[in-house]
Formats: sequence, structure tokens, C-alpha cells
Amino acid sequence: MLIYLDIDGVMVPANSWKRPETLDDGFPRFNSRAVNALNSIIHTTAASIVLTTSHKSTYTITEWKKIFKKRNVNFNQISRLPENKNYLNRKEELIVHLNKQNLDENFIIIDDDKSLNTLPFHLKDRLIQTSSGIGLTDELAKIALTKLTKVNLTSA
Repeated sequence: MLIYLDIDGVMVPANSWKRPETLDDGFPRFNSRAVNALNSIIHTTAASIVLTTSHKSTYTITEWKKIFKKRNVNFNQISRLPENKNYLNRKEELIVHLNKQNLDENFIIIDDDKSLNTLPFHLKDRLIQTSSGIGLTDELAKIALTKLTKVNLTSA
């Protein structure tokens, strides 16, 4: 199973009036509620993370692993979408990537990007959209688990 994961507005609430706290590795602290919610999804499903964040190419996979470990995310594997050399918006980037994949795996998309509301239905049905000022919550994690379980049951 895969979790296509954004960071800003998901793991780090995006509030224009408040700059997020940065840890000594130079990356913002993740919201503890979001960490707990993500960990519950990963623990229940053994899903791997695919980074979709605009920061994805700023760090190597080794650096991302350290960032996630330092923030207590209990991940299995981390990868990322290819570098966005064509400057596609998030919706286009995901569609291009997912169309190239032979997706035998279940997946969800966790993101706050409002452009994803216009994804084709078969992809939008896998979207867990966060409120950018709040981020990932336990309630959204439960919805994510339901979607992953539903997808899993229908593909069996």
C-alpha cells in the first residue's frame, strides 16, 4: 500500500500568521497530532510513503528518512515522485505519475491542495484532503483506513 503524502498543510499546518518551528536539521517540526495519525495509518496497513511535497527534490531519500525518524514517524519505506521538471501543478503531476504506474497496490493521496478536487473520480475517491491550517487528524486517518480497506476488499 502507498500513501502519496504532501508535507505543508498535512504534516506541518500552514498558517500565514505563524512561522513553523524549525528543528536543527533545517526542516519544520511536524505537528504531533499529524504524526500520530500518519503512524496509525502506517501501523495498520504497512503502507509506504511516496512524497508529493514541493520539497521532495530538496532532500535525498537518506535525508528524508532522517527527517521522518527525527519527527517520530514510523515509516516502512520512503520514496518520492520524480523531480517536477515541467513545473506541473500537483494535480497534473499526480495524474502523469499515476498514469505511468501499473498500480497493483492500494493507495491514498493525503494533501491539502484544492486543485485535487478536480481529479478524475477514480483518483479523487482516494484523496484525503486536509485543512491546510490544521493538517492530518485522527478523523482523517480513520477515513484513510476505510478507503484503504475498501480498496483492498474490492481488489481481492
